[in-house]
Amino acid sequence: MKQTEIKSKLKNILAEVTDIIGSVLVSVFVVTMIFTYILRVSAVKGESMENTLMPEEKVISTAAYFNPRVGDIVIIDADDAVLLDENGEPDIRSGLGKRIVKRIIAVAGQTVDIDFVRGAVYVDGEMLDEPYITGLTHIDEGAFSGSYPVTVPEGYVFVLGDNRAVSKDSRSSEVGFVSEDSIAGKVFFRIAPLNRFGFVTDGSDI
Repeated sequence: MKQTEIKSKLKNILAEVTDIIGSVLVSVFVVTMIFTYILRVSAVKGESMENTLMPEEKVISTAAYFNPRVGDIVIIDADDAVLLDENGEPDIRSGLGKRIVKRIIAVAGQTVDIDFVRGAVYVDGEMLDEPYITGLTHIDEGAFSGSYPVTVPEGYVFVLGDNRAVSKDSRSSEVGFVSEDSIAGKVFFRIAPLNRFGFVTDGSDI
């Protein structure tokens, strides 16, 4: 084989290797950007969202969230707890100081009432059909004791965990109303364990 042919083949191989390396680097960059600015992977801690989300499951959430909707499962930066003062205005206090995952039950302008004897939750006067919960809502954790029904202020949402017996949520004086600005993203996909791999729904199909 002539030296020119060898050089030509080596040049072609080098070009192919360079293209492959370039493609890999671009792919890694794109994936990194997606999981930095668009999507996030999180591990579920605790039992408050059973059986929808189980402890240590890995889920993907959006990295931005702009339009809260009833039924959405969201990740919240629970640094603040928002209760109501004597005039019925939002009163911001220190919260749990950690990230939590809960379900939006009501959005701004909606009225929430809870019958802790019956364990029923009402939004705008209608009892919710909640096939996703593991037990009824019997526990009042003190956020709005004696104040129900409460109307969700503008810019806030009311959240509950699906496992009402153990969930620390808007019923608690450590959470209260949740600011829309503190919602870090919406959970929409489960990646682990593999036997539960798939989209996380709003619970309407349970």
